[in-house]
This record gives sequence, structure tokens and C-alpha cells, in this order.
Amino acid sequence: MPELPAGTVTFLFTDIEGSTRLLRNLGNDYADVLAEHRQTVRQTLARHGGAEVDTQGDAFFAAFGRASDAVAAAAELREGPLRVRMGLHTGEPLLTEHGYVGLDVHRAARIAAAGHGGQILVSQSTRDLVDAELLRDLGQHRLKDLTAPERIYQLGEGDFPPLKSLHRTNLPVAASALIGRERELAELRELFVGGARLVTITGAGGSGKTRLALQVAAELADAHADGVFFTALAPVQDPALVLSAVAHATNVRQVDELRQADAFLVLDNFEHLLPAAADLSSLLAAAPAVKLLVTSRVRLNLSDEREFSLDPLPEDDAVAFFLDRARAVRRDVRLEPAVGDICRRLDGLPLALELAASRVKVLDPLPLLERLDRRLPILTAGARDAPERHQTLRATIDWSYGLLEAPLQQLFRRLAIFAGSFSLEASESVAGAELDELAALVDWNLVKPIGDGRFLMLETIREFARDLLEDSDEFEELRDRQLDFFLGLVLEAEPNLTGRDQRRWYDRLTQEHDNVREALAFACDRGDGERALMLSGSIWRFWWTRGYTAEAGYWYERALALAAGASIGARALAEFGAAHVAESLGEEAETRARFERAAELLREAGETRLLISALTHLAGAYRELGDRERGRSVNEQALKLAREGRDVRGEAVVKSNIAFDFLVAGDDDNAAVTLTQALEGLRAVGDTYGIGAVLVDDAIVALRRNDAERAVSDLREALQLSSSIGDTQTLAHAFAVVASALGAHGDWHGAVTLAAACDAVCRGHRFELGSLEREMADRSTQAGREALGDEFDEVWRTGADVDVGAAVELALTSLGH
Repeated sequence: MPELPAGTVTFLFTDIEGSTRLLRNLGNDYADVLAEHRQTVRQTLARHGGAEVDTQGDAFFAAFGRASDAVAAAAELREGPLRVRMGLHTGEPLLTEHGYVGLDVHRAARIAAAGHGGQILVSQSTRDLVDAELLRDLGQHRLKDLTAPERIYQLGEGDFPPLKSLHRTNLPVAASALIGRERELAELRELFVGGARLVTITGAGGSGKTRLALQVAAELADAHADGVFFTALAPVQDPALVLSAVAHATNVRQVDELRQADAFLVLDNFEHLLPAAADLSSLLAAAPAVKLLVTSRVRLNLSDEREFSLDPLPEDDAVAFFLDRARAVRRDVRLEPAVGDICRRLDGLPLALELAASRVKVLDPLPLLERLDRRLPILTAGARDAPERHQTLRATIDWSYGLLEAPLQQLFRRLAIFAGSFSLEASESVAGAELDELAALVDWNLVKPIGDGRFLMLETIREFARDLLEDSDEFEELRDRQLDFFLGLVLEAEPNLTGRDQRRWYDRLTQEHDNVREALAFACDRGDGERALMLSGSIWRFWWTRGYTAEAGYWYERALALAAGASIGARALAEFGAAHVAESLGEEAETRARFERAAELLREAGETRLLISALTHLAGAYRELGDRERGRSVNEQALKLAREGRDVRGEAVVKSNIAFDFLVAGDDDNAAVTLTQALEGLRAVGDTYGIGAVLVDDAIVALRRNDAERAVSDLREALQLSSSIGDTQTLAHAFAVVASALGAHGDWHGAVTLAAACDAVCRGHRFELGSLEREMADRSTQAGREALGDEFDEVWRTGADVDVGAAVELALTSLGH
């Protein structure tokens, strides 16, 4: 991005008229002509102090600190051999790291688009800053950005056809330019150019359907000799009056007079008038040159209808939209992290963003963000000239809700029980949903399908539904059913997190984690110790591998406080999970005490599979506390139990821990043999998690033996397997070993970067490395500091800033070298 002027800026837009025709005429010579034109434009901009902002094809967007310089540059460009149309406009746009943001950019582009080849058009604001004698007043014109009429001037005396501005239209004046939606605008234009005659834009309330429809109509105005017209249907309550409203908007006595018209009609807010949909088919049949663009929260279900579903704004467009609206009430609003967070919190919903932006007059973005935990109460500052249902976000959602039949209203309320997305199975089991009813809510854009049989209610919409649900007499019953459903899911998932299908189960728990939290909160809130202990105790491995250390500790503290009266099995599971939290935190004494209690309870409950795991982890705690002999004895007990129960995985896990004991003791030969045996067992059962962890230890042996090829092979496989299931815990250990491997081969940049990444992951997730890996990471860090000297701090910062995924890629790349 070049150095761009700030403050009062004059924009210049240029493009070549008839570039497609020129391409056909010149053929292969067109590329040379275009290259020469670009060079001329850039030289001209440079001579007059202009900064090139963007270039697309034959079009240029430039900015000048002085209006007179911009006019001089445009006048010089007009003398070239090509018919270049140009537009100039002056304003005070917001300059961000991504370029200019604001209405002034759109206004300048629209002024240029209204002209013809060889014509230079100038806005009133630019005219006020230059020699007016050079300009010819062309009068006021409505441009296709739909904002208020603009007085346009022409530089020079040439005669040109009438400007390409709006005529024969009642399209309302828009408060601001359309931001984002370029792809949607292009697709809708193509639909009509391609022959579509009835298109319905559907989407949630406040998603920007009306503004997009108006812009489509403006863009297509030149293609319809009899004009483009807008019919506001929100005030119409009787379906029988729809055609009368259309006739009034198009200034005819009755719609029959449109039979011969070449017109484009926008019908806004049709959702409450669906019985009149058949009248639209009749209109199209009688008037072959008429085209209809309808906005509705639900499709019309007509045979010749093309539905165009409108999603909320993508994040970048949402940020630009918010900034533009915020600067309308407070010009000093700047791009900051809180702005992006606000846009994400509001689902990119244009109405929600607009209402929130109005609040920056009294609240900076950060305190505004903090108040958005409850969105609806703060989003109430709509413009007075906006439709009543758009003056608050609650009102626009309530409009949709009020149009639903009673069974759909009930399901809409019930689905608010879910946090985040939910599966069809969960909606059926917990909310009593039927597929047809769920599909109807999808049609009404109150629920969004997101693939894989899952659905999502935007948080802004869910908050409205949740308020209704909490006021109903079925709220507690639904929470109870939700708890039962997700407890069942977690119980089913727990043994599968170490099997061949573990990746799918990790992904499923990732999808449902928000719902598990909701269920767990309910169990704790109502004092249901049995289910709180069972749920938290069964999801321990997911929390362990994914690094939810602090959160898991919070839930175990709450659940174990309710242990009185709970079953032995439930208490055993929770103690077992809480012991893993202590182990992650490196709290050796706490780890030993909790695994001792867990082992005792698991033995009493007859839960041998988890008892084997508890014992071998307990052995590791004894080792870390310096009691190696006791640790060895406990591992022998665990190994015996695994063999007696023919638990292949359990035996492999115990062997891997015995091998680690050998590693710590410096007995690499026995460690290597035992690790090989452990790997055989884990590969036999397809345990991705276990294989990854053991390969990291095997790489340590290889490094000690100076077997670089095996170490690299082990580490590459470990990184790939562990990252495939999101096992952050094992990856942190792997980064420490990779750092040691890279340092051993003199790659100190890589070694220090990975050591810093390891440290950042451990700090971020509150992991504590074992003594062996900690020593390796510290040794790499110290040696890297000596090798890199003054570079060390910068390299360390780079590693500390990379996320886990980037660190994995860096490790794999470095090992490949």
C-alpha cells in the first residue's frame, strides 16, 4: 500500500469506455495498448502528487491531498488517445491499514460510472475547492448508490449524452452506500440478465435484504425503458391489496396497465402476505417484460421463483460496515481489535451492526463490546425514519416470530436451549423437533443449516428466543432433557477417544462442547451431583488433550463439591479427571493424592479399564516425587491387571510409561525395547493419541543415539498424528523435542522458535512439561541464546507469537530440511 493522503482527500476514478469492444477490435495488440495506458496514468499521477490506491483491469483509483492537483491530472489524462471517463469527489474518508473506508469512496466511484468516455465529472465538494470557471453545471442527479441527489459538474465544454443517472424511479434515498455485497450484487444482476423474472432474496431480519434489492434495481435501471420501482409492503396487512400497492408505486391505475411495460419492480417484505404470491405469477404471465425482485424472510414457493439466500456479512465487510456507520455519529472512531470482536459478537448482521454503531457516540468500542453480552437491550437506537420493526433488533426478530404458526413458535423457543450449533438428532431428542418443522424455521431464516446434519441459530436471534424460553413453563424440563442427551453422548464418546474412530469423536465433541458446558452448568446449578460428576468425569480426555486445563479444573471443583450422596462410579470418574488437571499443572503432590483416591474408587466400582490408567499415572507421580521404586511397583500392578483383562491398549500404555521411567533413568536400551512393544500394541488398536505420545519418547531415544533419521521420522509422524486430533498436550511435548533435534544440527533459529512456541503453548494452556522435556527445552533455549546473540530476543518473540497450527507446520518444514 503506497503512502496515502489523510484528512481532506480528493478521489479520482478512471476507466476506459468500451474496453470490451476495444479488445475485440485490437485483438493481441490490446495488451500493449493497455500497458501503455497504465504507464501514462501512473506517470500523470506522479507528476501531480497523486497516490495510486487500487488498479483493476483498465480502471484506476487514486487519491490526492489537493483537489486542484486531482483536476489537473484528470485534464491531462483526457488528452490521451483512449476515451477515458473520470469522476472526482472530495471528502474526509477514514484511512485504515486496509485503505480508505466510507461513503466518499463509493460516491466518487458512482460519479465516474455516470459519465461517458472522454468526460470528466466533478462533485460539488470538489467544485468548491477549484476554479469554478473551468466547470459546467450539469444539474442535480440521483446516482446509483441511491443516496441523496448530487449536483454534478463537467470539466471542459464537450457535449456528451445524458448522464447515466437514475430516472423514472421511486427508489427511496438510502442513508448510506452499500458496503460489501459485491459478490451478491453481481450474482443477482447475472440472474436477471440471464433471464430470471422472479427472484426472492431471503434472509434473517436485519440481514440487509432491502438495501441489496434496491441496489440491484439501481444497477439494472438502464436496462428497463419504463423504469424501476419500489413497493413497500410492510404497511400492507391484507394480501388482497398487494397488487393495488404495486399499481400505486408504479403510478398506474391498476396493474393491467403494466402489460406492455418494460419495468423492474422491487416488492419489499412479502413474508406476511404469502397468500398473495399467486398474484405475482399472474402479473408475470400478463406482463412479459416485467421483472420482480422480492424480499422476504421466507420463500414464496412459486414454480418460476429463484430463491437467493442472503447470509450475514463476512468479517472484513462487517468491520467496514460498522466503521462507516460509526463514523456517521463520531468521526474519530478508528479500527481497533474491539471493532472486530463487536462484529463477530453480532454475527455480522447489518441491522445489529448499525444499531451498535449508533452507540459509539457515547461508548468507545471496548466498553460497547463489554456491554454486548446481552445484545438486545443495548441495540435499541435505530434511526427515527427507519421502519418501526428496524428501530430495535428485538422488534425485527419479533416481526418474524409473530408470523409463525404456534407449533413453529414453540420449536423456535425450544431450540434456544442449545448453545452454538446443534445436530438434528439433538433437536429431535431434546426439543421434540420434527424435520418438517425444522425445515420451516430454516425457510424463515431463523435457523441456518451448516452442513453435516447440523444447524445454527444466530446468537442475536437465539438471545430473543432464549428470553421467551426462560419465561415459559418448559424451560427446566428442556434443560433436564438436554443434560440427559449430552451426558449420554459423552459416555458414548469416552471409550471411543482411544479407538480407531477417535478423530470423528474428537470432532463431534468439539462441535458439542458449548452444549456440554450448558448441560454441565445446569447440573451444577441445580445440585445434581450424580450427573455433574458423570459428565465432567467422562469428558476428561477431551479436556486433557485439547488443553482445557483451567476450565476443567473449574468444573471439577464445582462437581466434586456435590459429591455427597453420589454413586461411587460417578465420584471415581470425577476424581480421575481432576487428577489429570493436577498432572497438567505439574502439581505432583496433588496429582499423587488425586490418583490415589481415583484408584481406590475405581477399584471399588469395578472399573478396571480406567483403574489401569489411574495406576500408571500414579506411578508417574511417584517418579516425579522421587519415589522411583514405588512407581515401578505400581506400574507392575497396572501391567498385571491389563494382561489379566487382555486389555491390549491398557498394557501398551503402561509399557509406554515404564519406558519413560527408563528414559528418565538414562537406560536407553530398555527404553527402546519397551517403547517398541508399546507402539505395537497401540498401532494394533489404532490409538492415534497413544501412538503420537510414544513416538515423541522414541525420538528422544533416537536423538541420544545420534540416529537423526529415526528421530526425524518419529517426530514428523507424531506431529501429524497429534495435530490430526487436536492433541495440544502431546504437541507441546513434541515441540520441546523438535527444538532439541534442530539445535543438535545447528538450526538455532528453528530451535529457538520451537522452544518459544512450546513455552507459549504451555503457558496458554497451563501445561507443565515433565522434568525430561523441560530440561531439553531449557537446554535448547540457553544454547540458542548463546548461538544467536542479539538476534535471540527477536527469534523468541516470533516463536511465542505463532499459533499451534503454524508451529506444527514450522516444525515439519524444519525437520524436512
